[in-house]
This record gives sequence, structure tokens and C-alpha cells, in this order.
Amino acid sequence: MSELTPLRESLLRMLADGHFHSGEQLGEALSVSRAAVSKHVQALKRLGLDVYSVSGKGYRLAVPLSLLDPVRLGRELAPTRVEVVPVIGSTNQHWLESIPGLEKGDVCLAECQTAGRGRRGRHWVSPFGGQLILSLYWRLEQGMAAAMGLSLVVGIAVVEALQAQGFEGVQLKWPNDLYLGGRKLAGILVEMSGTAGGPCHLVIGMGLNLLLPKDEQTRIDQPWAELAELGEIADRNALVVALVGHLQRYLALFEREGIAAFREQWNRLDYFNGKPVRVLMGEQEVHGRARGIDDQGALLLELDNGEIKRFLGGEISLRGAGGQVS
Repeated sequence: MSELTPLRESLLRMLADGHFHSGEQLGEALSVSRAAVSKHVQALKRLGLDVYSVSGKGYRLAVPLSLLDPVRLGRELAPTRVEVVPVIGSTNQHWLESIPGLEKGDVCLAECQTAGRGRRGRHWVSPFGGQLILSLYWRLEQGMAAAMGLSLVVGIAVVEALQAQGFEGVQLKWPNDLYLGGRKLAGILVEMSGTAGGPCHLVIGMGLNLLLPKDEQTRIDQPWAELAELGEIADRNALVVALVGHLQRYLALFEREGIAAFREQWNRLDYFNGKPVRVLMGEQEVHGRARGIDDQGALLLELDNGEIKRFLGGEISLRGAGGQVS
């Protein structure tokens, strides 16, 4: 994976408009040779960017790119600390290591992750600029037990932030995925640390597919969706502001009232609610019909005999009865 050097970042900002730029023009602007421009374009491609060249016209991005603007985000989200690291190993890992200097609601953003993690250690495919990659720090003074159901609230906040930006039709999958048309649009990874009797430190990570380059699409090993299916993503920075604002408000409400305050919203947005599903726990498999969540955020499963079983997190995988991957 290439790194985004200052020169390559300048090159990318010139190409971000989606128009053709000749190698000669780019070389003059960057004070490098045309051969060096070509070499740096190849490095951008290795970050997952879809850059192509046409003889006599030059280079262009397949689609225009709205880059994250740390100055604007810092201004619009003040007093929240906003750190933008264009290429990073993992925003969650970086924020976990930064906890001593963080305040509730502080945010780390990246254009590209080289070591992103999904649930149960899965690798998270992350092409440059193709996703919204975000980690937010939160602290619960009541300790780890108070965090039960928090990932559900994060999902609700993200869906309703997207709705506020005009993106309708996104649903939730227990406990921590966003679905569009039955395909995975985003994943949420909540990581906790703390000591008995002390506060619970939380880093809430999210990867939201926006518009994935075709070369990257083949690397995803499950049915997936992208936000661009619902309309043009004109301003990624406005999307970040909406998401962070919703997350901070909903987490503050969760801290005061718990998951019970969100039960109705979750059940309304639950993709599997009322559908036949399989719950996988290691080698064990339980079949039934999903019935939303209870006031503790537990998944409710109605068995064939009418009995309701509760499932609380852990190594549980929820799948559609037809074998839909979790």
C-alpha cells in the first residue's frame, strides 16, 4: 500500500475535480518531470483510486472526489476535536492509543485504512475516498455494564443522519450493520477499555461505503451496497458533520436513558424484523422468526413453538433463512 506524501496529496487535489489534466501541466505545477507524475499516479492507483490516462489529454479520476476538509470540519464541529489522517492503519487503533488526550465526542477520520478491522477480526476493504471512515471517542462514567446496547444506538444515529441528508431506505441488522436492499452498506465496530469500578472508554468505529472503484469491488466477499445508489454524494464534509452531530446527541441520550429509549426506532428500522432467520453461536444454530429487540437490546427470536428466546451479543451471527451472510 502506498503512502500519501505531500506531493501525492497535491497531485490528488488537482485531479479531484474529475477533469483531464495533462502530465506536462501537472509536472509544472508540482515542479517534477512528466515521468515522475506518471510514477506518482501509479502510487495513487495503489491506494484504490480509479485514475486513468488518455494519450493527448492526460490524467483524470473516473469520478470527482470530495476530499475531507479538516479546517471546515474543525470549524463546523467545534469544540469537538477533529483529526483527519488521509492514510492510516486503523482509525480505531489510533484513537484507542490516544484516549488519555481525548474528550467525549472527539473524532478521527481517514480517506483510506490499510489495516481496518471488521467484526470478528475480518479485514475491512478501504479504497481511498470510497468510504466514510470514522472513529469517535465516548466515555461512560457508569462503567462497562452501561454500554449494553450502545452499538444499536450508533446504528440508529447513522441511519437517521443519512435520512437527514436525503438518503432514504437504509435499514439495520442486529447488532452492528447497516443494510441497503439486503446488502451490507456499513459496519460498526465498538471497542471498549476500562477497569472495574472505573469509567468505560469507548472507541466507536464506522466504515460506510460511498462509491467504490470497480477494481476494489471484487475484493469484497459478501453482498455489499454503496450510498451512491440512493443519490449523488455532493458533499462528504456535510455528511460527516451530520453523522457526528447525530452520534453525539444520541449517545448523550443513551447515557441518560439507556437502550430502552431507542427500542421503537430500532424495531422500525430492523431489516430482519418479522423475517425467518438463523442465529449461529459457534457450532449451534437456532432457527426462528426475528421479533426486534427488547428493552436491554437483546435480539428476540420466536421459535416454531411460539417460545421467545433472547440473545445478547457475543459470538452470535444473524443470517437470513436463505443463507444470507452476516
